[in-house]
Amino acid sequence: MGGYQGSVTLQAGPIYLATPPEFDFEQCLAYLTRSADECLHQVEGQAVFKALPVEGGRPTLCKLTEDAGRLQLSFLNGQPDKLAQEAAMDYVRQWFDLQTDLSVFYRIAAQDKVLGLLTQTYYGLRLIGIPDLFEALCWAIIGQQINVAFAYIVKRRFVEAFGERLDYQEMSHWLFPEPKVVAGLRIDDLRPLQFSARKAEYIIGLAQLLAQGELSQDKLQQLHDFEQMQAALVQLRGIGRWTANYVLMRCFRHPRAFPIDDVGLHNAVRLAYQLQDKPAIEEIQTLFEPWAGWEAYATFYLWRALI
Repeated sequence: MGGYQGSVTLQAGPIYLATPPEFDFEQCLAYLTRSADECLHQVEGQAVFKALPVEGGRPTLCKLTEDAGRLQLSFLNGQPDKLAQEAAMDYVRQWFDLQTDLSVFYRIAAQDKVLGLLTQTYYGLRLIGIPDLFEALCWAIIGQQINVAFAYIVKRRFVEAFGERLDYQEMSHWLFPEPKVVAGLRIDDLRPLQFSARKAEYIIGLAQLLAQGELSQDKLQQLHDFEQMQAALVQLRGIGRWTANYVLMRCFRHPRAFPIDDVGLHNAVRLAYQLQDKPAIEEIQTLFEPWAGWEAYATFYLWRALI
């Protein structure tokens, strides 16, 4: 991973964030519009709207557009203080994966006919993240053993039942439920939303760990080593190998994260390489060997081809 920082200016009004060379805002927006049931952001034309929490204050509604090769971050419901502005900028950097140098991955991908074509077709697409750990964990658990379309429906029900709503100009914008809220729920509170009893148990248990401070993004990040982070996640109830790698990929944007058991990845590989049958795990491992260290990005671009 690279360490692209870019420049920012804190001021009254919009904030501008520089973007890395391999960045295409339209490609990122196309990914963000993959489901009509997405409730945590809204894309209108060339703008994306997102409500973000503000510690100790009311949520802020952000509008993100592109202006002369930079990202313009505007605050629609009042200018937040400096700390909230910095938090919003950090969220955008993580969300749009702005600090990764994709040039190395693109050079590696170019050696493969299929992946090379995908990186050309979707050039500038970043690994769109889920910066909040609880949201990433919940999304991964919700998606276990169901299709993506239904997962979005269940997530929407969950968010609208327990998340905070921000109304602005006759539009409602939602924030993901906080762990302290979900920690106090019972399994029967989630069952009407079409959660299985097991998934409800997992999510409430993780919310309790987060609310109590036993689990946190910082604690996991401090482990540094990929294997240690993966092992720490797999120890949690409800987190298996696929879920751990999905969270490491989407929340921590770790390039080595490899959800090899993902059904969508299997379908993407079969279609992209025109295989007669779904590939075996061993076949996928062999296929990904040239992309060692960049498995997460190869996976993400293969997923993109399915949309």
